[in-house]
Amino acid sequence: MKMSKKKPKNTVQELIGIETFSKFGLKTSKGEIAYFVIAPTNISVLSYENIQLKVWHLMQILSAQPNIEITCIDSCERFDDNKNFMVERLSEEKNLAVKQCLEKDIDYLDNIQIEMSTARQFMFSVRFRREKEEQIFNQINRVEKAIAEQGFEVKRLKKNDIKRFLAIYYGASMQGELIPDIDGKDAFDEEKLKKAVI
Repeated sequence: MKMSKKKPKNTVQELIGIETFSKFGLKTSKGEIAYFVIAPTNISVLSYENIQLKVWHLMQILSAQPNIEITCIDSCERFDDNKNFMVERLSEEKNLAVKQCLEKDIDYLDNIQIEMSTARQFMFSVRFRREKEEQIFNQINRVEKAIAEQGFEVKRLKKNDIKRFLAIYYGASMQGELIPDIDGKDAFDEEKLKKAVI
């Protein structure tokens, strides 16, 4: 009887293509990515002319740096699943007191969602494929300067910022910066392991 060889399973890291954090951002299977967060502008208080000017400034950035990618994510938690669950429970519930509690909870979630609806993060990312460290450093500085010169408030994301962004993006946690770099590392006493090897 011939034994079939089991195919090794992919890790989550392999599936999403992230290898590790790098000096400038994230190292992936297809190169390195540097991220810049842009402070959002409340266009509801701007005149039509000022909105057009902002759009023109954005077009200037994109034409000067055509390899920039734009990402928009929620910078806070969303409650859609919770609200859907409560609406479903409300339709099935017979007890009037419980129905009233569910209605109040739904209203509360609606109010939170309205308050947080403007809580977005806008990010620019730049990919590097085979560039040397010095070339990456120079390109990052050029991109950051180009964004700032067009009147946008910009900051390059550091490791903890990237961890938080990934945690929000993949729905893991609202405090991604607290997630350890290596899963399970806190379960090992490194000093004991070093002594055991010696």
